[in-house]
Amino acid sequence: MSALLEVEGLEVDLAVPAGTLHAVRGMSFSVSKGETLCLVGESGCGKSMTALALMGLLPRTATRRARRLEFAGIDLAKAGKKAVNGLRGAHMAMIFQEPMTALNPAYTIGNQLAEVYRRHKGATAAEARARAIQLLGKVGIASAGDRLSQYPHQLSGGLRQRVMIAMALMCGPALIVADEPTTALDVTIQAQILLLLKDLQREFGMALVLITHDLGVVARVADRVAVMYAGAIVEEGTTADVFASPRHPYTQGLMDSIPIPGRTRPGDRLGAIPGTVPALIGTVTGCAFRDRCTHATAECAAEPPVQVDGDHAWACMRGAA
Repeated sequence: MSALLEVEGLEVDLAVPAGTLHAVRGMSFSVSKGETLCLVGESGCGKSMTALALMGLLPRTATRRARRLEFAGIDLAKAGKKAVNGLRGAHMAMIFQEPMTALNPAYTIGNQLAEVYRRHKGATAAEARARAIQLLGKVGIASAGDRLSQYPHQLSGGLRQRVMIAMALMCGPALIVADEPTTALDVTIQAQILLLLKDLQREFGMALVLITHDLGVVARVADRVAVMYAGAIVEEGTTADVFASPRHPYTQGLMDSIPIPGRTRPGDRLGAIPGTVPALIGTVTGCAFRDRCTHATAECAAEPPVQVDGDHAWACMRGAA
């Protein structure tokens, strides 16, 4: 199956007072139509910067480079602003992490939903309204017509997130990038939103790049998972392979920190990863995880090789675990 999104050697640098922050370092991955790829890692590992780089929404102080950055055969790295604006919203859309800040408080829900549809489809106000009502109903919002006249602050967090999902679906995109869409929601609503995303993905045949720090979310929805650390992918594979046999010490540490139903007893001590994430300002060499890794040796000061076992790849000196 040909890839819908292909990324090779993606790098994002940010100018900060102390120098250059290497927020994303040599990211490479692909996503096929209808597939769900989860980017997982702790806060600050570069997940959101990767999403913004894909969508062309990086801050002005950021610099993006890539050997290859293609969506549906279109070179995003070389496409002009007008071409990218034509793709964004119509063919590739993003669900932001916090809907209360992503939605404009000065405009009604209806205005914000209609804008993208009218802009990209040349639709009339009546057609855009009908489409908005249809999709609000599709994402489980009752009395959809009445909601169009409401403002974001009049909706609960769960409803705002559903509005964001409906907004992303307005033009029927081939790819949705969802940046931690359940972070601000309680557990019950989180499960509903994840189930909704999977149902909509099956119905519309979309590819989904889901960004999260929650391995429980990954286990429920992902076809493949890419584990990020310090701006780079350290392990990638099918969800079944990565969960059954994590190869990188960082992935193993993440897995050890999760309680296992039926095996972890109340009061048992969970695993923990010592130390802190390294600063990515200035020159970054060798394995970025080596100062926190219990298996680190002098060899880890060199760039770790990427080892491959079928569809499973990891960047580490140790080889197969």
